[in-house]
Amino acid sequence: MIQEPMISAQMMAELAAQPTADTTTRPVLANVSRRGILGGAGALVLALSLRDARADEGQTAEQKAQKFGADGMPHGWRDDPKIFVSIAPDGTVTVTNHRSDMGQGVRTSVALTVADELEADWPKVKVIQAWGDEERFGNQDTDGSRSLRHFFQHFRHAGAAARLMLIEAAAKQWGVPASEVTASNHTLTHAKSKRSLGYGAVAQAASELPVPTNVTLKNPKDFRYIGTGKIGLIDNVDITTGRAVYGLDTKLDGMLYAVVARPAVYGGKVKSYDDTEARKVAGVVKIFKIDGGEIPSEFMPLGGVAVVAKNTWAALKARDALKITWDDGPNAGYDTDVFRKELEAAARKPGKVVRNQGDVDGAMAKAKTKVEAEYFVPHLSQSPMEPPAAVARVKDGFCEAWACTQGPQAANDRLMKALKLPDDKVKVNVTLLGGGFGRKSKPDYVVEAALCSQAVDGAPVKLAWTREDDIHHGYYHTISVEHLEAGLDEKGMPVAWLHRSVAPTIGSIFAPDPKHELPFELGMGLVNTPFNLPNARMENPEAAAHVRIGWFRSVSNIPHAFAIQSFVSELAHAAGRDPKEYLLDLIGPARKIDPTSIGDVWNHGEDPKLYPIDTGRLRGVIEAVAQGAGWGRQMPKGRGLGIAGHYSFVTYTAVAAEVEVDDKGQVKVHAIDIAVDCGPQVNPERIRSQMEGAVVMGMGLALTSEITFKQGRAVQNNFDGYEIIRIDAAPKVVRVHLVPTGSYDGPLGGVGEPGVPPVAPAIANAVFAATGRRVRQLPIRDQLSA
Repeated sequence: MIQEPMISAQMMAELAAQPTADTTTRPVLANVSRRGILGGAGALVLALSLRDARADEGQTAEQKAQKFGADGMPHGWRDDPKIFVSIAPDGTVTVTNHRSDMGQGVRTSVALTVADELEADWPKVKVIQAWGDEERFGNQDTDGSRSLRHFFQHFRHAGAAARLMLIEAAAKQWGVPASEVTASNHTLTHAKSKRSLGYGAVAQAASELPVPTNVTLKNPKDFRYIGTGKIGLIDNVDITTGRAVYGLDTKLDGMLYAVVARPAVYGGKVKSYDDTEARKVAGVVKIFKIDGGEIPSEFMPLGGVAVVAKNTWAALKARDALKITWDDGPNAGYDTDVFRKELEAAARKPGKVVRNQGDVDGAMAKAKTKVEAEYFVPHLSQSPMEPPAAVARVKDGFCEAWACTQGPQAANDRLMKALKLPDDKVKVNVTLLGGGFGRKSKPDYVVEAALCSQAVDGAPVKLAWTREDDIHHGYYHTISVEHLEAGLDEKGMPVAWLHRSVAPTIGSIFAPDPKHELPFELGMGLVNTPFNLPNARMENPEAAAHVRIGWFRSVSNIPHAFAIQSFVSELAHAAGRDPKEYLLDLIGPARKIDPTSIGDVWNHGEDPKLYPIDTGRLRGVIEAVAQGAGWGRQMPKGRGLGIAGHYSFVTYTAVAAEVEVDDKGQVKVHAIDIAVDCGPQVNPERIRSQMEGAVVMGMGLALTSEITFKQGRAVQNNFDGYEIIRIDAAPKVVRVHLVPTGSYDGPLGGVGEPGVPPVAPAIANAVFAATGRRVRQLPIRDQLSA
């Protein structure tokens, strides 16, 4: 979710600067120290790094300095071990995964990629999780749909290099040329002498060989695991039998339990508190104040009063008994109904121009018809099924934490800051995550756990957020108003396009009072709208933040896609056209667009030469869902089909929704077709699962989910108020259409997030087809019952 790179003040400044040139990189295997052994004697350890391959291409110094992909991420790649492969004497292959797994199955995808190139027998492969150490493993911030996009080729190289080293070791043992030895299904064979060896028999010898610098990867036609869709989750048995360890499952001897009473209003602080009654609760060990309440808060705790006890129940009861007087601070009056009106007023006036082509005002004045609409998306909560949780032990000048975190390095750095410890005195262990969606990129809860352990003289402390904590004190998806205008010609096609997007920025948790969205937010479907428009202007009026704004699965693509794809359907109706055909005409012919040419200086952190916007691929997914849904068929009364497409995380997705609206205005989604073109498909089984999950999450955003604020406080408390889609509301039919393009040597797209944005507009457009009523605000809830 899932969400986007962690941003410091320096990075925010860098994001504001436009890239000036193309850069490319090529993978190079590094022959690092072979002394490190994982899993005991006989282990084979490999590492992979990216080295600059551009020095001889006649580029300027500024162009050479520009980095993309994994190379452009914090800590990117080093010549230290990042990807480890170990082979034990019994032949067991252990792959160390350095990315967080929150249900997207990255542990499986990493392992199957290495195993395929290694020619390993899948039942003999296992995975272990890397701890947080980006200097050692490379970037570990698991968001932005980047894990395979950035590391797939390197996983392949690691597995292939391991295979070559095993072959070389066997050849030396037999005294034959390596060219006569083959590796297949965990076995090394010399056909001429009819000899064979298992991998474990030569692992020790192989570990003593240099890592090859020239590696030949397998021909994709020979893949056994990659792209087959036949590999299930490597953790599936442990997950289904309850043996898998999530953040909430961590247990240490002598562990205590903690909860925190946090300020209900962002920026609020404790004025005073009385813990007399709370200390009377049996099992209470410690009650103390946590400093906080600073704006911008970044990833540090909100502050409040912590309760540490011998069990969770005692901690919760004591927290209930606290008498706290709060200073609510500058956001005490925050009211989302009032703020929405402020956003609407801003959206109706000119704002900061972020893309401008042609003469919009002149074309608008001459247009035959003008269409105008505004769309609203509320705050949302990530609400993973496993709320934020961490265990920490701070003892003898060393802090060790166990956490369901998407950003272990971020957690490591904030623990250093909060505890005033050097880097070598902090270790963050990564558990499985019971969902994340961007919430667990922010490690405030890990810091809270460590502060609690420090307060009780180093005893291990498990700190867990309740669902109410999660909904009241989270990092919310931004609230937004999207204002669109179009001038149409005599054929009903736009000759002028104006889009104003008004939303508080994620940058508000990093810097004081920014008023405009950052380039990466603008590049999520706004400035990079890939329509064939003669005149277009996108603007970003000011908007202040009154809560913690954070990453949410697919981030700003949600409001942008909802508004744009809904507006396209409105334009089609105004023109008397079929919505699907109109959308395709608006996209225009298949062509490749340089993102920087239309104002997208971010492009999801990827090289615009390797990742242009390909309108042919966008057209392809739209055609796929239209065919899957039987677009154009006669629908019964009260039923309608809606369609939407979107480009995000360098991937193309589209959704067609079949919806029924009953005579009471209740919406029932009967079927969803979703198509995805993410380039080469490494693990189709997981891609299907991610698209299915995106459909359910997108339906929640469309129909039920909303966070509102009164007097600075979140109104909703639990899932009775913040409604996610219930199982009985899920469509009986979800058809996933995989549209693979490109080769396995080419660039990959993202998967975890791109499925969400087109779901809500497709449903809203289907509602119009069924009823003739437009939905311009989310969630739909009871809008149609009036």
